[in-house]
Amino acid sequence: MSKDSILLGGIQDSEDNVTGKSYLLGSLANRHGLIAGATGTGKTVSLQVLAQGFSKLGVPVFAADIKGDLAGVTQAGSEHPKVSERVEKIGIENFSFEGCPSIFWDVYQKNGTPIRTTISEMGPTLLSRLMDLNETQEGVLQIAFSLADDEGMLLLDLKDLRSMLQWIADNHKDIGKEYGSASPRSVAAIQRRLLMIEESGGDIFFGEPALKLEHLMQKDFSGRGVISILDATTLINNPRIYSTFLLWLMRELFTDLPEIGDQALPKMVFFFDEAHLLFDSAPKSLLDEIIKVVKLIRSRGVGLYFITQNPQDIPDPVLAQLGNRIQHALRAYTPKEQKAIKAAAQSFRVNPGFKTEELITQLGVGEALVSTLNEDGEPTVVEKVLMSPPNSRIGTISDEERKSIISSSPVRVTYETAIDRESAFELLKVRREELEKKKAEEAEQEKKEKEAKSKSRRQGPGEAFFKSMVRTIGTTVGRTIIRGVLGSITKGR
Repeated sequence: MSKDSILLGGIQDSEDNVTGKSYLLGSLANRHGLIAGATGTGKTVSLQVLAQGFSKLGVPVFAADIKGDLAGVTQAGSEHPKVSERVEKIGIENFSFEGCPSIFWDVYQKNGTPIRTTISEMGPTLLSRLMDLNETQEGVLQIAFSLADDEGMLLLDLKDLRSMLQWIADNHKDIGKEYGSASPRSVAAIQRRLLMIEESGGDIFFGEPALKLEHLMQKDFSGRGVISILDATTLINNPRIYSTFLLWLMRELFTDLPEIGDQALPKMVFFFDEAHLLFDSAPKSLLDEIIKVVKLIRSRGVGLYFITQNPQDIPDPVLAQLGNRIQHALRAYTPKEQKAIKAAAQSFRVNPGFKTEELITQLGVGEALVSTLNEDGEPTVVEKVLMSPPNSRIGTISDEERKSIISSSPVRVTYETAIDRESAFELLKVRREELEKKKAEEAEQEKKEKEAKSKSRRQGPGEAFFKSMVRTIGTTVGRTIIRGVLGSITKGR
């Protein structure tokens, strides 16, 4: 087997004797994968084995830690009779305990390095999903982004977006002539949703310094890939924010990374735990974009691995792209669950040695049905595999251990202090002050002349805004922001 591969475990026969070894080929790791199974069957440990395997190969990894137990990958494991028994049974040579180089990240900035993005980078499509806007409200939000983009005004944080929305409400008649209807009622509804986002942590998530992707794609001095662990123990309590954040990150990788085709190893591997949340309630237009990104992102050298309880949680067009599969035990107490087991069994290449549908319900903890891609890119026959134990710790870590990793993070200084540069909020504040001043001057002149000016000759606030901004374009920004897939900003390479 190639040195650029990951040992998954030992292949078992009908009497549970190990007859061979199961591997994941590094050269085909960007063909994506799936880890599925009921709660408590070993999904997290399988994720840990894959993550540390990629790290050893020099491939950076990103994964969300939902229960806090993935953090154990940062620490060396310790001797245990069950671990020793499994190592011996599988026949793992030169097994040793070690942790992986890691960085903790946290949207809430408590259990890891702060992770932020800007409103502009999130884009209107994902922001609409985050706020669960209806079609009319999403249209108004699109107007806000279009107006800001056309005029080169940065939307960095929530106060920038609020300010832009308020400007649209105050000048909706003038703005509507060019951008379409944007009623104050719809604006007010969006403002209320923004308040909910703020109360859920959006006030600290949206802002600068924004995350740089290169900080998720690092290696340590020995050449091992760094595992970026998103602390999601609190974030998962708001599934919409959690799923939108991961979708945004996947989109950023797709948008920013150059196309490189198939390589000996992927540039990065991305694990999506609780993957069903990505697809729940997603409108067809968004689902189509997700499917597009999943299909094409492998050409950027990125492997996507979805972790969920049941394969049916994943839409069929996405499931069809997942070439490497680890299926832990499923339970069948209801007709619906029995149907799901049948569907999971039929997704594997048949092994004449056993009935896959029956075996799925009989697997023990740490056992899995595994099928990976061979050298020709074809799925192997499904095998019953006793999964390898991780070299790192199984379970959580102490607060002291976490603090030590956070304090020694090479990117901590870059992100620990928020910055607030000039953006839409400040620019629109100046515009409002200029308009108020102009109104006062016009009123004074009207009083002195005792003659009302013709309404058609007066410059309304919307017109003043557009003319003033046009004058500003050439000296401040000098370009129009272009948005691409999923509403992201298309950046030059």
